[in-house]
Amino acid sequence: MAMAGAASKAKANGNATCDVRRATCDVRRATCAVCHGAQGAATLPNAPNLAGQPQTYLAEQLKNSRSGRCMHKVMGVIAKSLSDQEIEDLSAWHASLQRQPSPGP
Repeated sequence: MAMAGAASKAKANGNATCDVRRATCDVRRATCAVCHGAQGAATLPNAPNLAGQPQTYLAEQLKNSRSGRCMHKVMGVIAKSLSDQEIEDLSAWHASLQRQPSPGP
């Protein structure tokens, strides 16, 4: 009986962890969306489209921004606050999106 209670508690804690992680990722995606669009299609002329880019490329770019190797003022500030897990989650999510054609001039 004690084992079942411990297993239920561990499962509940795991679900809570997933919910917190999902909520954090939602907030981070909303931050990305300001410039890169809700579905990874850029809304600003100088922001790249993220949808459909390779996950490893996106993660590398975020890590370079976080470390200061990429000298973009805005991305440097945003990326500094990202954990390795958040970088992996955001990169995987953007990579999973359907690539959108760039709008013409």
